[in-house]
Amino acid sequence: MSVKFISAKEAASFIKTGDVVATGGFVGVGVPEEIHIEVEKTFLEKGVPGELTLYYAAGQGDGGDRGLNHYGNEGMVKRVVGGHWNLAPKLGKLANSNKIEAYNFPQGVISHMFRERAAGRSFLITHVGLNTFIDPDIDGGKLNSITKEDLVKKVTIEGKSYLQYKTPEKIDVAILRGTFADEEGNITSEKEALVLENLVVAMATKNSGGKVIVQVEKKVASKSLNPKMISIPGIFVDAVVVAQDIKNHMQTFSEAFNETYVDSRIISEHKAGAFALDERKIIARQCALMFNRSIKVVNYGIGMPEGVSDVFLEENCGGNFIPTVEPGAIGGFPAGGLSFGGSMSPQAIITQDQMFAFYHGGGIDIAILGLAQCDEKGNINVSKFGTRIAGVGGFVDITQNAKEVIFCGTFTAGGLEIEVKDAQLKILKEGKIKKFVKDVEQISFSAKVAGETKKPVSYVTERAVFKLIDGRVSLIAIAPGIDLEKNVLALMDFKPIIKDVKTMDARIFKDSLMGLKL
Repeated sequence: MSVKFISAKEAASFIKTGDVVATGGFVGVGVPEEIHIEVEKTFLEKGVPGELTLYYAAGQGDGGDRGLNHYGNEGMVKRVVGGHWNLAPKLGKLANSNKIEAYNFPQGVISHMFRERAAGRSFLITHVGLNTFIDPDIDGGKLNSITKEDLVKKVTIEGKSYLQYKTPEKIDVAILRGTFADEEGNITSEKEALVLENLVVAMATKNSGGKVIVQVEKKVASKSLNPKMISIPGIFVDAVVVAQDIKNHMQTFSEAFNETYVDSRIISEHKAGAFALDERKIIARQCALMFNRSIKVVNYGIGMPEGVSDVFLEENCGGNFIPTVEPGAIGGFPAGGLSFGGSMSPQAIITQDQMFAFYHGGGIDIAILGLAQCDEKGNINVSKFGTRIAGVGGFVDITQNAKEVIFCGTFTAGGLEIEVKDAQLKILKEGKIKKFVKDVEQISFSAKVAGETKKPVSYVTERAVFKLIDGRVSLIAIAPGIDLEKNVLALMDFKPIIKDVKTMDARIFKDSLMGLKL
């Protein structure tokens, strides 16, 4: 086996027009940025490589120019099959303009599609995605009108419905990342916040005749690495790029290196910060009160759900359960923003495809995820809003399989202002956008599937709490100081079931600790 050590510019020449390319990364973790920069430069200078087919599981980008945004040039890509789109708006713009074929499949499903291709299997069969926009009875995961080929079909096995996803017929080039590479091309990931699904992507690529390029921080001597620390064996690697600019090999897109992401012994640094009594804290407190001691494994989504972890930290409780993050981190304190995906002082880090296997099998006791749009049946949309393609990421994998789900977010969006005084909630300025609509624009979470499995589902806002009961959204509590008709019902496009509405716990609205115990 011969592994080449090359420059990022030379790596770009490995990719030919029409190739199928698979990339690794999660937000800004594990993104081989230096290689992506050179691939884009080569295209802009020479017009090649063009007409690429791009496969990736997790969103990779900063919402601006980094990550997969380097591929957002007209003519550079012809098809994208991705799990999350919001962080790569340049690709989203091409999809909206019908300039590329565009598919959005669940993040965990795509990580398993790589695994199936590695094993030489042409299809992945799973229940994940049923009755969402990914179901071929709805949209088949297609994001625009020029996307015609059916990559997912519905099949019946022993009387039960499943989705059959077509795996890539081949992967010509994989672009991945690690920390160190020895002279044989063995790759470690000890300074990476995640190991992701790099191994199965590398195997899938090699087994379909493609080439694997890995960006690393440093080259080391042969046989100097612990074999148990190897995340990508050299037999799967064709070329290694040692990054020349630290800015292109940051641990995340916001941090050059944070040792707490890779060292569980460092626990004293993370403290509860200033946490004002605003809508975010109100929502987080309500969610925290819905936990019980039977909960052991938790998944927090990015954004509003992160506040729940902050509440537990502030209240000095929550040690009864373990938070997990879908790309592989177990335990510790999940990071946010452009470092989302990593966890401070994690207990363990496994591969992304392994984590989703655990999730798909029902391993999460409770998931706390965002509430962007909800309809009267209880369906949730977090993936598409007008011309903005957000994508589902791991949302479908998580919400369809967790034993219990809490969706949380403000009641309206776009300019909402509140005040809490004397333990009463007052709306100073209403948001411009209604979140509770007659029909969601895209079904990211299927209330029908949840109902069939009798999954407990709640919808938490700063002023009202709802539950999914018998296939309908039912109001169960409102905040003190809120007028039911004016502040809730008048701002919904449907009338929820209203029975025995209680007042939310008064402790939520006091500027002092709640005395939460679990």
